[in-house]
Amino acid sequence: MRIEKSDIFKQYEGRIAFRSIAALAGILIIFTVMLGTIGYSVITKALMDQYADGAFKTADTAATLIDPDRIDEIYENGPDTEEYKDLYNRFSSLCNTSGATFIYIIQPDLTDYAHILFILSTANENSEYTTYEFGYLRETTNAEYRVKYSNLYRGVTSRELLIRNKGYIETDPHITAMIPLRGSDGQTKAILCVQRQMDTLNAVRQNYLSKILIVLILLGITVMAIQSLFINKTLLDPLLKITNESLRFAGENSRSSKKLTDTIHNKDEIGLLAASIDQMEEQVEEYVDNLTHITADRERIKTELSLARRIQESMLPNKFPAFPDRSEFDIYASMTPAKEVGGDFYDFFLVDDDHLAVVMADVSGKGIPAALFMMRSMISIRNQTMTGDSPAEVLEKINDQFSEHNEEEMFVTVWLGILEISTGRITAANAGHEYPIVQSAGGQFELLKDTHGFVIGGIPGMKYSEYEIMLDHDSRIFLYTDGLTEAQDEDHKLFGLDRVLEVLNENTDKSPLYQLRVVRKAATEFADAAQQFDDLTMLCLEYK
Repeated sequence: MRIEKSDIFKQYEGRIAFRSIAALAGILIIFTVMLGTIGYSVITKALMDQYADGAFKTADTAATLIDPDRIDEIYENGPDTEEYKDLYNRFSSLCNTSGATFIYIIQPDLTDYAHILFILSTANENSEYTTYEFGYLRETTNAEYRVKYSNLYRGVTSRELLIRNKGYIETDPHITAMIPLRGSDGQTKAILCVQRQMDTLNAVRQNYLSKILIVLILLGITVMAIQSLFINKTLLDPLLKITNESLRFAGENSRSSKKLTDTIHNKDEIGLLAASIDQMEEQVEEYVDNLTHITADRERIKTELSLARRIQESMLPNKFPAFPDRSEFDIYASMTPAKEVGGDFYDFFLVDDDHLAVVMADVSGKGIPAALFMMRSMISIRNQTMTGDSPAEVLEKINDQFSEHNEEEMFVTVWLGILEISTGRITAANAGHEYPIVQSAGGQFELLKDTHGFVIGGIPGMKYSEYEIMLDHDSRIFLYTDGLTEAQDEDHKLFGLDRVLEVLNENTDKSPLYQLRVVRKAATEFADAAQQFDDLTMLCLEYK
């Protein structure tokens, strides 16, 4: 018989909470409030002042170890210089000897202070924490941090203190002392931060709470001794029966021959719970077989898609810097698929010591079919390029191969360029792909409207034209797929080329890695809550 919810609530009107634990809860709450407030504020303030004073002294000492005027140059030179390593070692030594958890230097985004860039980060060797990587870009924690960063940069304050001491935060309770690193011109170049975990404060609090807990336990034992007979009869015995039945049902997935309501006759919340479990067993048994099959299928598909994504990611060059022993150029790329696997891909590889091949491509469609076609395209283009053919010859031969057996009528757009490293000359060919964006030395990023050939895999016998791009020293070329320009917000507005150029030209002096990050961030913020529509792939090559 199916038990209706309305009948259940009419049948059980008692309130076991009032009859069994109301008195106990009231007494414990009163004593908790009384004992918990005594001395708490005094202990907290004294230890907080001690922590803050020590953190600022450490920050002042750390500030003497670095020349603020050289911060930007230190960042541009990177973490592999002797100057950076020496500075890191001195900061690390100070962090270990001062008892600080972290000492780090950051530069916030001065437009809205919503992001910070880590220039240097050290962690105490005795702590369980790790440092932030050089050049790591992250969002500012909250509005309070943004205000304090702004105060330090605008000279409103000369030092700021942040206290994070609430139980719901993602890190252990700590304080952070911040001071500005001002250059010889009086302007703030960066912010130096010293973080200390409040271990001592927590230990004192823990001792304090432990004593309160002892009192509460003694009080609880006394009260429970008085009420034990009543609670055992009205609460514990029925709950034990309910627990045993729940465990049995979880293991067997079959209803019991005898309902809980046949043995539990409480007219209160316990009786309501017993009736609910009887109803649950009746309903779950009807669906358990179907759910088992559905779950197994979903897990299998999820595992296969996860494996496919890892295979695809492993095919793309994903270790940066890609050529640490080559100082003539710098290259970074990223691919973010719209689904578990994607159809976009990028590639770059040395044909010989003086020629670097760069590929940006976009396969029609998305998901697993596009991923398979992508892997075939990537391997074929790389192999054909390594034979020494020119970009146009590579595209023509690949197109003929793909057009012969293409029953699914899939295609791929490709931009292929070969950089002559010694001269900066790029020989390129475009098979229906997006226009490249080029930045001359010290200039602005501009769209290069090159000649487009037909897509690869569409029609056999197609011919492709080549053109040249001369890169001067410190010139760059930025490649992308339409997943960037066609990123949509919730109103279906497109991100567009104009916004891409605007973001790039606001960061002309930044590194290729930084430029990729800010462009991706701008596209993500533009789309906001809208679902990613297409694979998003970018590549930036700097000719040094």
